[in-house]
Amino acid sequence: MRTAEVTRNTLETQITVKVNLDGTGQANLNTGVPFLDHMLDQIARHGLIDLDIVAKGDLHIDAHHTVEDTGITLGQAIAKAVGDKKGVRRYGHAYVPLDEALSRVVVDLSGRPGIEYHIPFTRAQIGQFDVDLFLEFFRGFVNHAACTLHIDNLRGTNSHHQAETVFKAFGRALRMAVEFDPRMAGQMPSTKGTL
Repeated sequence: MRTAEVTRNTLETQITVKVNLDGTGQANLNTGVPFLDHMLDQIARHGLIDLDIVAKGDLHIDAHHTVEDTGITLGQAIAKAVGDKKGVRRYGHAYVPLDEALSRVVVDLSGRPGIEYHIPFTRAQIGQFDVDLFLEFFRGFVNHAACTLHIDNLRGTNSHHQAETVFKAFGRALRMAVEFDPRMAGQMPSTKGTL
């Protein structure tokens, strides 16, 4: 089992993330931000990645630090669990619909952080959740997982559906990228010989 546990403590947040890349999609989530927990559950369920995340943040200010730092800590845990990347597929992609919404996510475990993020949300908040924070979550993730991530919401009029399709597609793309390719048999998936 490829597992990792990472704890991040700052003056703004205290976060512990445990991951099992070879799990069954079980999730134990308590960030103090209910909509974030709902989205993290999509990653676990659709990525078949077991996630245990506990976060305590300065929510009396707003959810910004908690959401961003959860992305950072999750990225660190995924990178640690993947290890040297020998034998993994490296690339993953998924399209996910939900009613009128459709999103595409593509990931490359390249060792180089980069993000292309295109979600034309139709409103600024989903319940009490500020949709601007999704970019902070994914930016924190890619910078610390050292991966390239392309996120495109191709259509949608309901912001909840837009967000949910993105997180489901992200989970599925990540699942594909971290899977072992039996034809690679421990080889590095790069002509450089390193990632």
